[in-house]
Order: sequence, then structure tokens, then C-alpha cells
Amino acid sequence: QIQLVESGGGLVQPGGSLRLSCAATGSIFSIKTMGWYRQAPGKERELVASSTSEGTTDYADSVKGRFFISRDNAKKTVTLQMNSLKREDTAVYYCNAIILPMRDPRDYKYWGQGTQVTVSS
Repeated sequence: QIQLVESGGGLVQPGGSLRLSCAATGSIFSIKTMGWYRQAPGKERELVASSTSEGTTDYADSVKGRFFISRDNAKKTVTLQMNSLKREDTAVYYCNAIILPMRDPRDYKYWGQGTQVTVSS
């Protein structure tokens, strides 16, 4: 069974930093895109950052220059370094990956369980 296991998150003051990590486990042949989404109360889930297996990255305009995504293809992990955090970054953050399982010709989108990030003084 393929799972995305997240770690990190928590409470931080405005201007602070946090790091989120996500590891993909299970019978995985390859991982295409890995990334992070977030959902604040009363809002839709939105893309924060993503990275293809070739290293092409994409960021939401609201986090450009503050958040940085990196991935380790060999370890099947993706990390989101969040700097200069603002109150409006408060949300549940979800790891996301498009994975091609072993012995399956199709790829599927997987989600982590979500981790809370709260930016508050």
C-alpha cells in the first residue's frame, strides 16, 4: 500500500521558519510530481509548491521567495522549507504526489494526512 507520511508543522511566530517533510512508502515504481498544497479554514485547497522528477519547480505567487521545495528522488522524499512566515500562511498543509505503482501501467494521485501550520504571536 502506497502512503505519504508527513512530518513537521506546528506553531511559529510571524517571521519564523518551519520545515515540512514527506516520505513516500510502499511498492513504488516511480514518482512524477511531488508537492505541497494547503487549505485554510473556509478556503479551497491550493497549490503551494511542486517539483517534477527532473527538478522543475512551481510556486504559488504568495510564497515565492519565502518557501523552497526540494526532493530526493532516491529516498522518495520532498521537503518544504518555509521562511518569513506570515499569519496568512496558517493552514493545513498536505503532501501530494503522482505515483506510478509497481506492476501498474497507470499513475495515481496520492495525499498525505495533512499537518497543521499555525503562524501566530
